[in-house]
Amino acid sequence: MPRSLVQKYNVAGPRYTSYPSVPFWHQTPSEKSWKESVQKTFSATNSSEGISLYLHLPFCESLCTYCGCNKRITKNHRVEEPYILALLEEWKTYKSWFDSKPTIREIHIGGGTPTFFSAQNLDFLFTELLSGCDLHPQKAFSFEAHPNNTNNDHLKVLAKHGFNRLSLGIQDFDPKVQRIVNRVQPFEQVEKVTLAARKSGYDSINFDLIYGLPLQTIDSIELTVKLVKQLKPERIAFYSYAHVPWKSPGQRMFTEKDLPSDDAKRALYQRGKTMLEEAGYVEIGMDHFALPQDELYIAAQNGRLHRNFMGYTTGQTKLLIGLGASAISDSWDAFIQNEKVVESYKAKAIEGKIGITNGHELSASDKVLRLHIQNLMTSFHTSWYKLDEQHEKLEDLRESLEEMIEDGLIELSAFELQITPEGQPFVRNVCMALDEYLRKDYSATPMFSKTA
Repeated sequence: MPRSLVQKYNVAGPRYTSYPSVPFWHQTPSEKSWKESVQKTFSATNSSEGISLYLHLPFCESLCTYCGCNKRITKNHRVEEPYILALLEEWKTYKSWFDSKPTIREIHIGGGTPTFFSAQNLDFLFTELLSGCDLHPQKAFSFEAHPNNTNNDHLKVLAKHGFNRLSLGIQDFDPKVQRIVNRVQPFEQVEKVTLAARKSGYDSINFDLIYGLPLQTIDSIELTVKLVKQLKPERIAFYSYAHVPWKSPGQRMFTEKDLPSDDAKRALYQRGKTMLEEAGYVEIGMDHFALPQDELYIAAQNGRLHRNFMGYTTGQTKLLIGLGASAISDSWDAFIQNEKVVESYKAKAIEGKIGITNGHELSASDKVLRLHIQNLMTSFHTSWYKLDEQHEKLEDLRESLEEMIEDGLIELSAFELQITPEGQPFVRNVCMALDEYLRKDYSATPMFSKTA
């Protein structure tokens, strides 16, 4: 890839797990309005596609300094039970809004470190949470795990409740990189958990890898991918490190001098991508790779790939309920985010309230642009044959896209936009050209990570 393109397009921009992106949420719904929106989408979609749940379990025993997630660092495991009870109270509130038994299509547990919680407490959580629910025949339940504290009991308990997917946070196997980001985990431990998961019936295992970490080199990437290939997980999430120390103070444990340059960072990705493709992985959307037999690949081939706050998913549900501190929910017509501080979240949940701290009610224009950005992020293509007032706005974008056309990143016809193979690494930049909020307020970009 020409260096000039990386230098030209490596700017701060959203990752587009939502549209509008969180910094542009200005129309926060009231709890009454949110309830009505949830009820409307639930009634329309529960019996056909089901609903998705995201559970945020925020606790970690130690700080990984690269991490930008909302977390609480503690070794006090007495926090587990009160948090679970609050989470179940929040779910009880949502269930009281529904007009029928919920059909659960997807569950994803993120953090924090979900396996911070004991297997016994996770067993209690999902026994209670799934009580009175139906399971969709195409259900997909997954959880994130730290290799150093995930044991056989965790795997067996969650498998008992229907979990068949596991995501292990690897990041990098180079010892010097692991030390500087405070995430030391030997290959042997990762291997042990991977083999135990397969023995427990997990049929799709994902490894999270990150490129652009401090002290990372081509040798680091080659070592990491070489070891990953030995275990052959079904999926790889190969993320760009997001350096946002103004949001994540832990990243101040190292400096920009420790980070690879823009071109060096892109070279890390290109080397990793080449090695993964040589091992049989296929790139899916942005940052993701899968083996051809995995459901993520099949969903991409069949046009069923979906993107939301859980990342790329195989089930297209319009209702996503986020449970837990800082969790984000999506009713398709609106977004909300829960209270971020654990104590405030628990207090609201126990009162039977949804502690909305942020949100956005989507306008007609938002919904149209959301559709096109979703298409680009999942298939690198979108079209607008229906020329209503909102779609006609896309006709006005040619000027802002002209440079990308000249650079060979996209092909634009009267009614279609296709991102070329050369342009796929810059899919976020293409989406930014469609983003009405960003065009009005580009000063908001320091809130985001770099695109390349």
